[in-house]
Amino acid sequence: MSTSTPGSTGTTDRPTLASFWHDLPREGRLLLSVVVLEFFGTGLVLPFQVVYLNEVRGFALADVGLLLAVPPLIGFLIVGPGGALIDRIGARRVLLASLLLLVAGNALLAFASTMLLAGVALTLNGVAFGVSWPASQSFIAAVVPAALRQRYFGVNFTLLNLGIGIGGILGGVLVDVEQVSTFQAIYLGDAASYLPAIVLLLGPLRHVAGRPDHDTATTGPSVGYLVVLRRPAVASLMVLGFVSSFVGYSQLNAGMPAYARAVGEVSTQGLGLAFGANTLVIVVLQLFVLQRIEGLRRTRVMAVMAVIWSLAWLCLGATGLVAGTVAATVLVAACASVFALGETLLQPTIPALVNDLAPDHLRGRYNALSSASFQAAAVIAPPVSGFLIGHALGEVYIGLLVVGCLLCGALAVLRLEPQLDPVTNGVRPRPDRSGAAVD
Repeated sequence: MSTSTPGSTGTTDRPTLASFWHDLPREGRLLLSVVVLEFFGTGLVLPFQVVYLNEVRGFALADVGLLLAVPPLIGFLIVGPGGALIDRIGARRVLLASLLLLVAGNALLAFASTMLLAGVALTLNGVAFGVSWPASQSFIAAVVPAALRQRYFGVNFTLLNLGIGIGGILGGVLVDVEQVSTFQAIYLGDAASYLPAIVLLLGPLRHVAGRPDHDTATTGPSVGYLVVLRRPAVASLMVLGFVSSFVGYSQLNAGMPAYARAVGEVSTQGLGLAFGANTLVIVVLQLFVLQRIEGLRRTRVMAVMAVIWSLAWLCLGATGLVAGTVAATVLVAACASVFALGETLLQPTIPALVNDLAPDHLRGRYNALSSASFQAAAVIAPPVSGFLIGHALGEVYIGLLVVGCLLCGALAVLRLEPQLDPVTNGVRPRPDRSGAAVD
C-alpha cells in the first residue's frame, strides 16, 4: 500500500533522500555537516599508525602491538562508567569531553618521541573512544526523531566512510617515512578535524541534551546494567551485537589482512585495493540500500546481512586455492566489496534498534552496552584469528566465520525478532481506509 511521506512530492512506498533532509530537524543537519571533516582526519592517520610508530619513531614491532592494544582495552574498561555518566550529566557534555581528549591525544601523539609519551597519547584516545560512541549515539537519538533514525545512521555511515576514504588517499600522498614532519602534520590534521564538531556543541547545539530529566516519579531509582540487561530484547540484542562484531568488523580489520597475506599471498598493494573497494561500495550503495530496507523488519535485514557476510568470507577462503596470483587479489577485493554490502545493511539497523528500545533516562547505558558488546569482540577476535591462521588452520578459521555468520542470522530471526514489537523492529504502521495508522 502506498503512503505519502512528509516532505515528499508524491505518493511513494519508500521515502527519498530529499524527504529525509526535509524532515530532519536543523540540529540533525548540523551534525551531518561535520561528519566528513571529522572522519577525514581519521582517514589521514588510520592506515599509517604501525608505520609511524615502528618505522618513523623506531619502536619495536612487539612494543607497537602493545601500544595499539591500549586504546581498545581502555575503551572497553571505560565504556560502562561512561554510559552511566551520559545518563547523569547528559550526552552533549560527555561527547564534548571525548572530542577534547581526541584533540589532545592526537596532538601529543604527533610529538611522541618516547614510548611513555605514545602510551599517554593512546590512553587519552582510548578514554575518548570508550565514551564517544555511546555519547554520540545518545546525542543523535536526542536530536533525530525515531522515524528518521535508521536513515540518519545510514547517511551518517556513508559520510563517515567518504571522509575516511578521502583522508586515506591524501595521507598516502603526504607521508614520507624519511620525514617525521609529514607524520606530525597528519596527526595534527586529525586533531584539528574534531574542532568543527566542538564548535557545534559549544554553539548552535549547546541547548541539546544538556542534562537529562531525572524525575524520580517516572524514572524510579538508579538503574544498573544488570537491570537493563533484564529488560525485553536487550540481552538478545547485545549477544547479536557481539557475534556480528566477532565475525564482522573485528575480522575485517585483523583476520582478513592476516589471512590474505599468509594464505592468499596477496601484496600490500592488493590489500590497499581491497579496503579502497570496501569504502567505494559503501559510499555508492548505502543511500540506495537505505531506501530498499525502509519499512522492512530490521531482524530480517540483519539475517540477509549475515548470509552476505558468509559469502564474503568464502571469497576470502578461496584465495588459498589461487595463492600468489592476480586471482587471489581479485578475490580479496571481492571479499571486502561483498562485506561492504553487508555493512550497508547493518549500520542503519542496530543503532536504530538500540535507541528505539532505550527510554530517554537510560539511553547512555543502552548505547554503552551496545558499544561494549562490539568492543569485547574486537578484543577477543584478533588472538583467535592469529592463532588459527598462525597454526595453518585457515580452513577452520573460514569455517568458523561462515558458521558464525549463519548463527548471527539465526539469532536475529529466531531469538530477537519474537521479543520486538513490529514498530521497534522497523515496520511502518499501515494506514487504514480512514487514514489512521495501524500496525
